[in-house]
Amino acid sequence: MPERSPIAEFVADVEIPTVIGIIAFAILFWMPIENTALAWWNEPDAGHGLLLFPISAYLVWKSGVSPKARPQVALGLSILVAAVVLRYLSGLASEWYTMRWSVLLALSGLVVMKWGLGQIKFWWLPAALLVLSVPLPSVVLNSIALPLQLKASQLGASLLEWRHVPVYLEGNVIQLPGRSLFVTEACSGLRSLTALISLGVLVSGMWISTLPGRVTVVLAAIPVAMFLNGVRVFLTGFLVHFVNPELGEGFMHLTEGWLIFVLAFAVLGLVGKLVIVAERWYMERKEVVPA
Repeated sequence: MPERSPIAEFVADVEIPTVIGIIAFAILFWMPIENTALAWWNEPDAGHGLLLFPISAYLVWKSGVSPKARPQVALGLSILVAAVVLRYLSGLASEWYTMRWSVLLALSGLVVMKWGLGQIKFWWLPAALLVLSVPLPSVVLNSIALPLQLKASQLGASLLEWRHVPVYLEGNVIQLPGRSLFVTEACSGLRSLTALISLGVLVSGMWISTLPGRVTVVLAAIPVAMFLNGVRVFLTGFLVHFVNPELGEGFMHLTEGWLIFVLAFAVLGLVGKLVIVAERWYMERKEVVPA
């Protein structure tokens, strides 16, 4: 009897109820899934989802199923029903954010039905990345972006004054001699902050073992993003004032933003490395000191 290919074995192992469930899930939740994918592709503030989703899927595949997995059909079915109700109500209101959350809730229900609630805890890192990949509503984004704009403007203006550049700050507008520098929403640092928090969660989940260490790395992303975005505003104003006004826009401005973004990643990586070293030192000291 000829050996079956891996694909044939996989198809043979798939149960008919599972196939029906996948088809029903795709039909019911296709609209929010498609809308989320389009938001990742078209909206700059949500673009990090294009990276977080495949990383999350890879971590799920790499982690596998927990040895302690036990199906909880009743609980999983209850979560799934709640997800369907949320999907229906949010569809009536055309509210995309809750509709996207209904997809995550439905996925959680299916996982609990198949492997139990403990499996979600076992997959906490990819689950956290999936949550971070959900695009936020415009109202929330605007309420966060405006304070970040003002903070970046204040820090940039302070650094320019430190370098003896005459400036006058008016909201998010930095008045330079003969020129105005606008700190727009795109320059607020919100994208950098979102990406850095996601990176902090990923780094802390993969390489840091203690809860205080993980919290430290994730929280460090906030001041790092805010400070370096202020530095970006300062560099833009400095180059505009001393070198060439055209350096404040176009390709050079975008390049400068990318360089600052890479630097922010490096700084957060350094914070993670310091936390790892501190954890090792603490564990070694704990083993040496007698109880």
